[in-house]
Amino acid sequence: MAGAGELRQLRRRIRSVEATRKSTRAMELIAASRIARARAAVEAARPYAQMITRVIRDLTEESEVADHPLFTPHETISNVGVIVITSDRGLAGAYNANALRRAGQLITEEEAAGNGVKLYCIGGKADDHFRYRNRRPDHAWTGMSDQPRYHHAQEVSQQVFADYSSGAIDRVWLVFTDFRSALNQVAAVAKLMPIDPKPFEGGEAYPASFEFEPEPTAILERLLPRYIEHRLYAGLLESAASEHASRQRAMKSATDNAGEVIEQLTREQNRARQAMITTEITEIVGGAEALENE
Repeated sequence: MAGAGELRQLRRRIRSVEATRKSTRAMELIAASRIARARAAVEAARPYAQMITRVIRDLTEESEVADHPLFTPHETISNVGVIVITSDRGLAGAYNANALRRAGQLITEEEAAGNGVKLYCIGGKADDHFRYRNRRPDHAWTGMSDQPRYHHAQEVSQQVFADYSSGAIDRVWLVFTDFRSALNQVAAVAKLMPIDPKPFEGGEAYPASFEFEPEPTAILERLLPRYIEHRLYAGLLESAASEHASRQRAMKSATDNAGEVIEQLTREQNRARQAMITTEITEIVGGAEALENE
């Protein structure tokens, strides 16, 4: 019977959508729990950023910061490095698309200025995106975007710092997603190297009674790479919080849509069952009348 086959098909579709709704609901709850941890990590890292900035600002009063290679732009710009932070997994709404679109705009601007671009991709989505477009990343890292740790930032920054120091790249951009609220995340660009000296202006020189071991210049040599590492780490933390927030919204939307589909399929199932019952009653009545006529 065609009606019975249609009814079985509707029941299978309802069970399938219900299973999907359970999965999306679970992913929504997981993402919600990880947002809080990611924001806590951002807040925990903030005092370190403030203190290292203050120490560097005060040390610059003891030495000539303008002469440091990390503050001095290269005389000519021929190649730039672009670090792109995305996720390893999908199902995060427009999170990856927005970051990759912003990275694409930055790459287009640099190439229009006649500069070569070296790509440093963090997250499998960025790596796949550029490989699909026949632009092989120079370096790629996976497995760190979901729950970044400081050693992840160290690993990436060491490679980028080595390329910058050797002259392979003359400027470094960081493309990440700035977490502003649970409902608002914005793809952003920050210049990582050379370091902008403005945040270190207005420092206070240490009293004459202070003795430095090693010299302030040597201390800066050690602190400035740590400063770059922390800026990259902050970008990773902001992007991780944005990823979880975007995934939570996407999964909530998917869960709500699945509920609407189930409701619609249930109505269709009820109509099909009612049509089957009506058909069966009509056949019974018709058979009874035929028997009476005989």
